[in-house]
Amino acid sequence: MAIQYKTLDQIKVMRRAGLLVGQTLEILRSSVKVGMRTDALDAIAEANIKRGGGTSNFKGYHGFPATICVSINDEIVHGIPGDRVINDGDIVSIDAGAIIDGWHGDAAFSIIAGTVDPQDQKLLDVCEESMWRGIAAGSVGAHLSDIGHAIEEYIKSQGKYGILQEYGGHGIGTEMHQEPHVLNFGKRGHGPELTPGLVLAIEPMITRGTHKTKILRDDWTVVSQDKSRGAHFENSYCLLPDGKPFVLTALDGGRERLGALGVEISELLS
Repeated sequence: MAIQYKTLDQIKVMRRAGLLVGQTLEILRSSVKVGMRTDALDAIAEANIKRGGGTSNFKGYHGFPATICVSINDEIVHGIPGDRVINDGDIVSIDAGAIIDGWHGDAAFSIIAGTVDPQDQKLLDVCEESMWRGIAAGSVGAHLSDIGHAIEEYIKSQGKYGILQEYGGHGIGTEMHQEPHVLNFGKRGHGPELTPGLVLAIEPMITRGTHKTKILRDDWTVVSQDKSRGAHFENSYCLLPDGKPFVLTALDGGRERLGALGVEISELLS
């Protein structure tokens, strides 16, 4: 399937969906507490997406039963919310998406509940920064593999972490998952050239141990084979007609984090 390129007007609708996702994740970030059930987080997300005029793009997706994914510790992605209670020191990874007027937004973050293990916090910090470095590398005129190269290069510079091989980022637009698939590793200079109108979800997933994973019997939850803890961060960003990027699911459009990397965001959506 070909890559779907968007007009500025279409991207403006995607910004509305992205803002709703970003706002929902901020509410969830402040809601994570030791002792709460993961399905309580799902209820919070469902209510906020509905209140914002959106619908969940997760619920019902290939049969997925919830509004968000909540993955804990060695669960890296696609965890199903339920009666599991969040314990002190747990890494909680939350992935959410929303649709507005047929256009999708998708983003994720990881957070530590209660007592923070410094090595777990470094895992999260490395994963998040690698995401921003990937977005910064995905500029107009670059090649698709430049994104994965930047992500991998940064992660490897920070220590020994497992970078998931089977899962990665993706195009996003009138469907949640579109071409192209975006690897979180690889060499520079491969794949299509990046041009205005492209919208990608960038999502590194790493562990403190192996990159090898397995899927639990629920047919969704992805865990590390060695039970090492994982982290997952994601944002959806676009390349606009002025040649500059804008992060659709970041409340500030990515101004702070991309600015720290020397990348100026577009003002076309301001």
